[in-house]
Amino acid sequence: MTKLVFATNNAHKLQEVKAMLGEEFDLLSLADIGCTADIPETGDTFEHNAQQKSDYVVNHFQMDCFADDSGLEIDALDGEPGVYSAHYSGTRDMVQNIALVLENLGENQFRTARFRTVISLSIAGQQHFFEGSVEGRIITEERGVAGFGYDPIFIPEGYEQTFAEMTAEQKNKISHRAVAVEKLIAFLRSQ
Repeated sequence: MTKLVFATNNAHKLQEVKAMLGEEFDLLSLADIGCTADIPETGDTFEHNAQQKSDYVVNHFQMDCFADDSGLEIDALDGEPGVYSAHYSGTRDMVQNIALVLENLGENQFRTARFRTVISLSIAGQQHFFEGSVEGRIITEERGVAGFGYDPIFIPEGYEQTFAEMTAEQKNKISHRAVAVEKLIAFLRSQ
């Protein structure tokens, strides 16, 4: 079984990805390898932030690793919160982040948005990138209790439920992370 580090301590993300990878990979989190550092995410793109995290693990732990950076891009807010999604309000408090998004959108009827994920894989001394996105729209108030982050205010295109109203299985079939992880898995299996 191939050991692979997913540079995250986000239990929700880890569960989502483990469910998709199945039994052929031994997926380890940062906690599993004893990494307690606050890995910098100082880039201004998803690609740069993801690569900073995967490179950190390779350089400090000498283990193959992948990392993701994801965010919500809202057209009416010129792509915000984007790369700053996790701390849009100046904190990592998602209640405050969601409140600020809804406040900034106000009465705007133009609410198209997308979730984007970029995965950086550092394996066998090489770097590979995989991207996924899902189009949708932002609603005016939170709905649902599943998922995490901006899930309660995002309805993917072609659906009436928010990500937070879907089961993990439903979301994992269509989410931005699912699309990127499927590309990652296809690549890993081809090696």
